[in-house]
Amino acid sequence: MELCKRKDVPVELTWDLSLIFREEAQMWEALEALKARVKAFAETYAGKLDSAARIVACLDELETIQPEMGRIWQYSGLAVEADYTDNRLRERDEKVGDEMTRLQTALSFVDSEILLAPAAELEEAVRLAKGCRVYLQNLLAKKAHMLSPETEKTLAALGRSFGVPYEIYNTMKLADISFEPFTVEGKRYPLGYSLFEDDYEYVEDSAVRRAACSAFYDKLGQYENTTAAAYNACVSQEKVMAELRGHKDVFDYLLFEQKVSREMYDRQIDVITQRLAPHMRRYARLLQKVHKLDKMTFADLKVPVDPEYDPRVSIQESHRYVREALAVLGQDYVEMVDRAYRERWIDFAKNDGKSTGGFCSGIFRQNSFILLNWNDRMADVFTVAHELGHAGQSMYSDRAQSFFDADPSMYLIEAPSTMNELLLAKHLLESSQDKRFRRWVLSSMISNTYYHNFVTHLREAWYQREVYKIIDRGGSVNAEVLNELFRKNLELFWGDAVELPQGVERTWMRQPHYYMGLYPYTYSAGLTVATQAMLRIRAEGQAAVEDWKRFLACGGSKTPLEMAKLAGCDMSTDGPLNATVDYIGSIIDEICRLTEELDGICL
Repeated sequence: MELCKRKDVPVELTWDLSLIFREEAQMWEALEALKARVKAFAETYAGKLDSAARIVACLDELETIQPEMGRIWQYSGLAVEADYTDNRLRERDEKVGDEMTRLQTALSFVDSEILLAPAAELEEAVRLAKGCRVYLQNLLAKKAHMLSPETEKTLAALGRSFGVPYEIYNTMKLADISFEPFTVEGKRYPLGYSLFEDDYEYVEDSAVRRAACSAFYDKLGQYENTTAAAYNACVSQEKVMAELRGHKDVFDYLLFEQKVSREMYDRQIDVITQRLAPHMRRYARLLQKVHKLDKMTFADLKVPVDPEYDPRVSIQESHRYVREALAVLGQDYVEMVDRAYRERWIDFAKNDGKSTGGFCSGIFRQNSFILLNWNDRMADVFTVAHELGHAGQSMYSDRAQSFFDADPSMYLIEAPSTMNELLLAKHLLESSQDKRFRRWVLSSMISNTYYHNFVTHLREAWYQREVYKIIDRGGSVNAEVLNELFRKNLELFWGDAVELPQGVERTWMRQPHYYMGLYPYTYSAGLTVATQAMLRIRAEGQAAVEDWKRFLACGGSKTPLEMAKLAGCDMSTDGPLNATVDYIGSIIDEICRLTEELDGICL
């Protein structure tokens, strides 16, 4: 289980970044060409946005510049994500980052100067605009929160410093922290972030599983003060920016870009916390009974209901599963899946220094790149399907929208990805009538899809909200405060159904999402929309599929509420949330029934 070095990974398990640039030299050439373009752009438009036509022309040209900036930055940054221990790659990424900050500073005049134009000119610009119309409308909505052009330029120049807390967190997590082996009954076991999260949390041997949990959190404890300091710096920066831009609080500042109300945000957290907890506690008690555990602890929550029925899956087999499951979305979607495997969009490798978890990073109107750590489990197939959901949305929205409008609100960013997980589960359920297989698929939905998005990330969201309340009151956070908050968070949800060993309160240290604004709660928002849309597809067939594809193509051209309604979901009420929690409860009910029929075990 020891992780190998990146250089020792078989190339077929890695992504092919030459799809962006054939070689590094080409990237540097593109950067020099881009710098010349930005210089010419600034000379053409800075101080000269004196008409509606001029404003539109400026934005139309800017739309051709920004994708190239992203392409260069992604080529450099993705390489680091695959190996944070490679100092040469990190140094290159630092240099690219510095150059991009200079370019962003040189471009910062655009928004400021547009907003200095008379109202009549701005209205005319919106009328004339095509690809930049929504961008202009969003810019006008931000007018009250814009600062002087000089201040905006200064903030742009300081842009990279705002990302330092996240850089510190990632460097600590992926380059510095070193886990010692742990011992169980005389046998030594290697330990690491990926090994713990992708292997030990699922192993059947409770002694090994619990020992791994204890060793993992003990090691995190050695870094908790540094991690807390980095996080406090991040949220303190956000508080300062909220005040500078005239927002009433940090929540208002962070939700503004998402086009989401505080009511929608709070409802997502509060309804799930209250209504889902009883169902998940019941599931935890079932796991305890099935595995004959002396007690149910936090370390035991991810064990499978049927550990002997956990089929291993090869990468080649995953292609078939995902291809068949997503065929309902059409031939163009299937072709994208095939390309992802054939052209090596996906980095399957497990190596030292690689980012944990998974993500998808799209290149505008090209292809996407997907990172995960492959462990030959069906859970990994769900991860591939999930990340291809992001790639699929990029494919549809890039075709239909301008660069400015291609990305949807963060509120719905996880809907396409979680939908794919549900479609994979639907496909598996329809492929067999075997009760044991059915229970395995249903438990995979609970332990992977819904646990990840409605429990893990939702608990992050509850905790994050409490942190921002402290910051809004003028306070700060340290390791002791954060540990206390997260333990209270877990106790609130799990009650007396799950014992919380010492150290698990450091779970806040495991996720990078806190450095990305109000991101964690959006996983459950996206999955709520996806669940209701999937149930429509199951009931209505092709008509619901077409609505979903229209949803994917919207990008950021509509508000989150408008997009959700396209998918048949009214997120202005708690109806979809309650219906989704009820659906989760019905799955757990069926798992319990099947377990009684198969094993004679009942709660």
